Amino acid sequence: MKRTAWFDRVFPVITDNGTMPSIIERLSGTSARVEEMTRGLEESLLIRKVDGQWSVKEEVGHLSDMEPLWLGRLGDFVKGLPELTVADLTNQRTHNANHNAVSLDELLQRFREQRALMVARLWQLEETQLEKTALHPRLKTPMRIIDLAYFVAEHDDHHLAGIREKML
Repeated sequence: MKRTAWFDRVFPVITDNGTMPSIIERLSGTSARVEEMTRGLEESLLIRKVDGQWSVKEEVGHLSDMEPLWLGRLGDFVKGLPELTVADLTNQRTHNANHNAVSLDELLQRFREQRALMVARLWQLEETQLEKTALHPRLKTPMRIIDLAYFVAEHDDHHLAGIREKML
């Protein structure tokens, strides 16, 4: 089964803010899911690159590389900015990070710590903040915080599926 390329994905508008706790729970669980998936894998599998795609370690590192963007975009909403922070669509941070030279435990810990910050900030939001909108710069569609949270959860799962593919 082939995954849809990330930049080809289409995302629904979520109209029910009552699903936010479930999405936050999903975001909170990503670090545990990736740890479970990668536990006990041989280093040779963790650093193996096939067809120019990222290795397992690079996939894990990319998840933590993206956390500052997600937190920044959450801050954009809170500040009432009209457009969300632009992402580096070339992923230079991940390409330049040399994640394969870092221990898996350290990569996992970085991600766990960074994700905990985002989850805590999401839980602290007030209902009125959930109604704010901002334009997603690539998708050119207005989003609310719940849409961003869903987008991040889908991004997580996209990369977890990429890790799983490398294990098959």
